[in-house]
Amino acid sequence: MIDFNNLSNEDIEYVLNLPYHLSIADLANELCELLIEFDFIEHKISSSAPQALIADYDLTFASKIEISKPKKDSLRLIQGAIRKSAHILNEPENKTQLAGHLLARLLCFPAPEIQALLEQAKHEKNYFWLRPLTASLTPPGGALVRTFTGHSHYVTALAITINGQTVISASNDNTLKVWDLTTNTLRYTLRGHTDRVLAIAITPDAHFAVSGSKDKTLKLWDVANGIEIKTLIGHTSFVNSVAIASDGQWVISGSWGIGNALKLWDLVENKHYTLAGNLRVNAIAMTPDGQVAISGLDDNTLVLWDCSGIPLHKLTGHTGAIDAVAITPDAKLAISGSKDTTLKLWDLTNGTELKTLAGHTQAINAVAITPDGKLAVSGSADHTLKVWNLVNGEEINTFTEHTNWVKAVALTPDGKLAVSGSADQTIKIWDLTNSSKQPGEAGHANWVRAVAIAPSGKFAISGSADQTLKIWDLAGCKELNTLKGHTNWVRTVAISPDGRIAISGSIDKTLKLWDLATGKECGTLIGHTSTVNAVAIAPDGRTAVSGSFDDTLKVWDLTTCSELYTFTGHSGDIWAVAIAPDGQKVVSASSDKTLKLWDLASGAEILTFTGHTDYVTAVAITPNGQTIISGSVDRTLKLWNLASGLELCTLVGHKDYINAIAVTPDGRKAISAGYDNALKVWDLESRQEITSFIGDSAMFCCAVAPDGVTIVAGEASGRSHFMRFEDK
Repeated sequence: MIDFNNLSNEDIEYVLNLPYHLSIADLANELCELLIEFDFIEHKISSSAPQALIADYDLTFASKIEISKPKKDSLRLIQGAIRKSAHILNEPENKTQLAGHLLARLLCFPAPEIQALLEQAKHEKNYFWLRPLTASLTPPGGALVRTFTGHSHYVTALAITINGQTVISASNDNTLKVWDLTTNTLRYTLRGHTDRVLAIAITPDAHFAVSGSKDKTLKLWDVANGIEIKTLIGHTSFVNSVAIASDGQWVISGSWGIGNALKLWDLVENKHYTLAGNLRVNAIAMTPDGQVAISGLDDNTLVLWDCSGIPLHKLTGHTGAIDAVAITPDAKLAISGSKDTTLKLWDLTNGTELKTLAGHTQAINAVAITPDGKLAVSGSADHTLKVWNLVNGEEINTFTEHTNWVKAVALTPDGKLAVSGSADQTIKIWDLTNSSKQPGEAGHANWVRAVAIAPSGKFAISGSADQTLKIWDLAGCKELNTLKGHTNWVRTVAISPDGRIAISGSIDKTLKLWDLATGKECGTLIGHTSTVNAVAIAPDGRTAVSGSFDDTLKVWDLTTCSELYTFTGHSGDIWAVAIAPDGQKVVSASSDKTLKLWDLASGAEILTFTGHTDYVTAVAITPNGQTIISGSVDRTLKLWNLASGLELCTLVGHKDYINAIAVTPDGRKAISAGYDNALKVWDLESRQEITSFIGDSAMFCCAVAPDGVTIVAGEASGRSHFMRFEDK
């Protein structure tokens, strides 16, 4: 092993470039050994972008010297893990995430080279960290190649240049971003629209792009230099679709405009023509020769147009609005995607329906066709992409790593890669030639919205948007049971002090009591008129308090499953509740930007805490009952004196809103879970962030075991993280 501590800066620079020299010298085995050494990997990541390290692994695969298949497979897995974490490790403040990410992606692989690397990663630390106990991030392998992050809102549209080297993404954050697929880096951010960017298309020569926006304009961009050329004005409503002819001269755009819903633009002559008036156009595609266009409409139909604006065919058959459409390269077929959850294949010569492709469970937002016309890739509000065989209409594969609506899909010109954009604010690259399934731990099938740990510290329970709860053995981090009974998302869960009963709240407006020994439902609490978003059990185990989107808190007698009384006073949804250790006071957090302190016995409001500038979404109370900790959509945590209502301090560090807070039993640390994918640990004495762990998707919930170091967190991916806080 290389001792970096005893090397000069010049020697370190040489060592970091050693893979190249070993490759040139055909020292493949030495190169392999270097690339499974954690210290080398960590220093390389710290000194350069992850892509440089990823390229080092490619040198081993190109070596003329024979490398054993098991070792080569291990190197590919390590490289794949780094590639999947590259968007996180690329940020300077996230370099210390390396060890946690390697463990969370590779723990499920038993290869000796991998396990040796992970042992090094566990021990070679000089900083606080959260050590994953299971493989709780997307492992290497499977179709997902990498993820791009950078947009601060939904990714709504994508386009790829004809050489396959550049992707342009559009977003509800009012910007477009230009990505280099050869170096996997962001080249430019294009700013100029004053509202959401909803559509993007690139000219065939890849020099220019045209975007459409909710600001009712289109903009022409110089892709190579990242600058705006001109603004096209003419629509009277948002521009949500755009297509460009193969000669790059003509652009067609769609809108919900009155009198000018479909427009044709001459980019050379700087003129535009109205093709259709009072339509609600959602999607547009154009044949390669620019002579025919097809529009998907909000009235469940498609219309085929010639270049002069004359309708050729009206295509009917969908039972929902058409939000996506694409045309095969030979201009003979089109495929449409609808809110009715289906895709339909159409013969453009006569306007007849050929096939219906069924498989998605929610609205279809995007569709693209491979250059050979044989495959289509669709993106849906069910969070998935599906690959379809257009010859027989069969589903070939499903990609499930997005955690929110898939809003956009584009394909590289060679038909090997798909690029998707999502409401989860990410762009993902998929290998269409890879049909292997991802290995990994079992988990929920949708967002994990709630988690609680039993007072014994022996088990945890999680609640999910898949309508179930799961019981987990904390010692082995294994699933013990699945609880079914809710008819909608489970939003909150709490465990009684004796560990025998759990109570869960749901979007179905009910709370349910569960016998944790048998896994059976033992009671339903009915009374709220909207989503039950929060619940806490009093120390006596006989009383529970719930908070709802009906703006109320309700107090329940758990022995009789009856409502005792209702607290009113908030002017917005209740997002979180906590009961003080003495069992006499309740704190609630609300979308009205306040917290309120209540007397549990009388229901009287004692104090209102003001200071957050947006929804208050999380709350916890320290074990001594003196301090309240709150989290908000304003991205901050605040500490409050419970007795006086005075704000003590503000903790800043999350990049998006905070979903949950937990406090260690000694009251010295707090853990926060954020929509920025971060799980953060805070020192409440110094009021500083100690460490963090960045997941693959939004962190919705967290809990701390009685040992004060075991942490369970739930992610939008459906996975639960089991982690251990470790010091230097």
